[in-house]
Amino acid sequence: MKDHVAPHQAPLRPPAQVMRLSRMGSMFPTRLSFLRTLMRFLAAEKAQVSRPVWQMCPEGYGHAVYALSFGGHTYSLVAVSTALAPEDRTDRVIAEAWDSSYVLYDGVPDADEIARMCATAPRQEAARFTERDLVLSRANKSVRLFQHVVERLRAGQQPDRQMVGEIGYLMRTTAVYGNGKFGIADRSCIDTRPGLSGPFMAEMLTVWLIRQFTHDLVEHVGQGRLDRDLKRHLGIGNSTGLGMAPFLVTHPVLLNNWMLARETALARVRAVRHLEPERAVRLVALADRARRHLAEWCVPDAAHQARIDRLRADWVRFAGGITAKALAEEGALERLIRASGTQSEDLQELLVALALEPFPELVDGLADCMADPVGPVAAPLADTAQLRDEIACHFGWALAPDYADAAQCRQFWYVSEAKQEPRLGDRFAEEGAALESPLDIGRRIKALFLDLPERSEDVRAFLARSPEHFLAVARVALAAGYPYAEIRDNLIGAGCLPIDMLRCKLAFFGASKFDPKSDRWTRITLCQGAPLADELDRRADDWWLPVFDA
Repeated sequence: MKDHVAPHQAPLRPPAQVMRLSRMGSMFPTRLSFLRTLMRFLAAEKAQVSRPVWQMCPEGYGHAVYALSFGGHTYSLVAVSTALAPEDRTDRVIAEAWDSSYVLYDGVPDADEIARMCATAPRQEAARFTERDLVLSRANKSVRLFQHVVERLRAGQQPDRQMVGEIGYLMRTTAVYGNGKFGIADRSCIDTRPGLSGPFMAEMLTVWLIRQFTHDLVEHVGQGRLDRDLKRHLGIGNSTGLGMAPFLVTHPVLLNNWMLARETALARVRAVRHLEPERAVRLVALADRARRHLAEWCVPDAAHQARIDRLRADWVRFAGGITAKALAEEGALERLIRASGTQSEDLQELLVALALEPFPELVDGLADCMADPVGPVAAPLADTAQLRDEIACHFGWALAPDYADAAQCRQFWYVSEAKQEPRLGDRFAEEGAALESPLDIGRRIKALFLDLPERSEDVRAFLARSPEHFLAVARVALAAGYPYAEIRDNLIGAGCLPIDMLRCKLAFFGASKFDPKSDRWTRITLCQGAPLADELDRRADDWWLPVFDA
C-alpha cells in the first residue's frame, strides 16, 4: 500500500485579505457548498426518493410524504399545503400563515405522527414539536409563476421559458429551522450520522425535498408534466434577513473551518503547475458558463444591477484570456489568479469558485473538515503580557477605529422580543441599546487592550477583577488556532452592511442569483440546476452556476 501524500499547496491567502466584509459579500458557491456536498453523498449512497403519501385535492391542498434512506437511516419530509388569503401573504418573519409548511422527520411516520405534523407544521413557531422532528420550514408561492405554470399545463402547453428563467422557482422558503429551535431535535441527535454530520446538511436535505414537492404540486394542479429542463431550472427561492447574520459572529470556529477549507482548496489548486488538456477544456467551458449565468442574473434593485453589469463586462474581458492555449502553459492558474488582483473583489471571488471546479480530488475531501464536532479548543494565555502581544499581532483591525466616534458605533444588534430574531438598531435614534447583543467584537477587544495593566499578571486574576472582558479574552485566545474566525471589520459602525454576512453564509449553502432588497435582507435561489430526485446517478455534481438559455 502506498503512503498517503498530502497535496502540494501554495500559501493561503491571509485572513487580513479574506475576512473583510466586502470580500465576504462577493462570494459565489463552490464545490464545497453544502448542497453540492449533499448531492454527491446522496449519489454515492444511491439514495432513492419515494412518495408513499399523496393526499391532495384538485386545487393542491392537503399533505404529502417523501422518504429516502442513506447512511443507515430513513428520513421523511411531511409537506402540508393550505389555502392562503392574499392579505395574509408576506415573506416577513412576522407572518403567521403560509402556502405550505414542512417537517423533516427522523424515520417513517405512521398515520398518527403524520396527523400530528399536519396539525402543527402550519402553525410553525406557535406549535410544539418533538425530537423526531429534525427541521421545520415554510414557504410561499411565487404566485405569478405558479399560476402561469398551472394555466399552461392545463392548456396542454409548457410555461413561458423566459418567465421561468427570470423567476427560477415556484416557491420560496421564509425560514428553514434546525438545531433544536421550537422543540425540534438538537443537532447532537444527528451530528454523527453519515450524510448529516456536516454543517446544515439536514436543512439542505429539507430544501431539496421541498423543491421536489413544488414540482409535484404544480404538475398535480396543472394536470400535466413539465419538461425536464424546465423542471431542473426551477429551484427553491428563499427570503433571508438579519436573523442569519449573527451566526457567523457567534460561531467563530465554524466560520474558521468553512473559510479555511475553501482557502486550502484554493491553495492546492494554485500549486498545480500543469493542467491536463481535458481539465483545461473544462475550465474554458465553465468560464463561458459563468458568463452566461451572469447574463441571466437580473435584479430589480438598480444599484445591485449596476454591480452585476460591471461584473459581466469585466468577466467578458478577463475570461477572454482563459483559453486552452493559455492554460497549457506552466503555472497558468496561478498567473490567472495573480492577474485578477487588479480586478474587483466580485471578479476575484468568481475566479476562485471557477478554479476549484475541475479538481474534485483536491477539493471535495475538505468538506469533511467544515463541521465543528468538539467546539473551541484554545491554548490558555499565560499572562496579560501574552494577551497584549496576541491582540497586537492579530487584532490591529479592532484597535484602529475610534469607537467613541458616533459613526464607529452607530449601529447596535439586539434580539426582537416579539419574534426572538436578531435586529439592528440606530444607537442615536432608537431605544434598546441597553439590550445590545455582544456582537461588537472589535470594540470589546479594544476596550480590553486599553484596560490591560502595565505590569503583567495572571489572566485569571485580571478577569476576576474585570469580568466584563471575558468574551474578548476568549476571542483573542482563539486567534492563534483559528486564523479565519473573525470578521475583520467593525460590526457596529455605520458602514457595516449585514448583506455581506448574509451572502457569505448563503454562498456556503450553495445559493445563487442574490437579489438584495436592502442592505439587511435578500432573496436567493437554492437548488437551481440541481439534480432531480431521479437524476442522482447521472447529474449529481455538474450544476455550478446553472444556466438556462431561454
